[in-house]
Amino acid sequence: MAIEVFNRYEHKYILNQQQYDEMIKVMNEHMNPDPYNKGGKPYTITNIYYDTQDDHLIRASLSKPIYKEKLRLRAYGVPKDGQKVFLEIKKKYNGIVNKRRTTLKLDEAYKFVGSGEKPQIESYMNKQVINEISYFLKVYDLKPKLYLAYDRIAYFEKGNDDLRISFDQNIRSRREDVQLEIGDHGNLLLEEGQYLMEIKTSLAMPLWLTHTLARLNLKRQSFSKYGAEFKNTVNQGA
Repeated sequence: MAIEVFNRYEHKYILNQQQYDEMIKVMNEHMNPDPYNKGGKPYTITNIYYDTQDDHLIRASLSKPIYKEKLRLRAYGVPKDGQKVFLEIKKKYNGIVNKRRTTLKLDEAYKFVGSGEKPQIESYMNKQVINEISYFLKVYDLKPKLYLAYDRIAYFEKGNDDLRISFDQNIRSRREDVQLEIGDHGNLLLEEGQYLMEIKTSLAMPLWLTHTLARLNLKRQSFSKYGAEFKNTVNQGA
């Protein structure tokens, strides 16, 4: 069964092509590739982000509060009707990210978020997370606001399941046709040759990793895919 509850720190970095190439060399020395990266090729993650009509959740998030939360629907690749996807609540408090998710079929997820009515509980669902999302939907009147997808290469440290490092490229989004099954297309968020690296761990980073970050002059920065897209949208409309 897939892990459905995560508690960890997330450190983010924007890499250029040279930094990315160097990091991949280091990854191959110290870490194991994600099984989904077959043949060293990235796999695609597709998402729908939900928000209120006036974008309350993302506006609040960008104000950098001590606590923030969001709801998204996630799939691997472009799902078909009836295929299983993940509905996730992601919360961040004082730097620690808590992600809770449940498996649903695509049509069940759409109906749940659209109506607020909990689905009939099946064996593949997480009942506690269903209840949490149900409460979330009572607090906020949510609508599908953004489609966002990217291609990911990920690694796990050898002998340490806690440490995960991912590299996202070709981050694309759209605000029309916000449905997962329609197809994978959108406007690029980062410049060509840029990569988003995320280091996810609940523990301290190993020395080999901190030394590599220093050698490549990589500085941690605050970056949200949804937040960056929203700021671009606002600026374009100004």
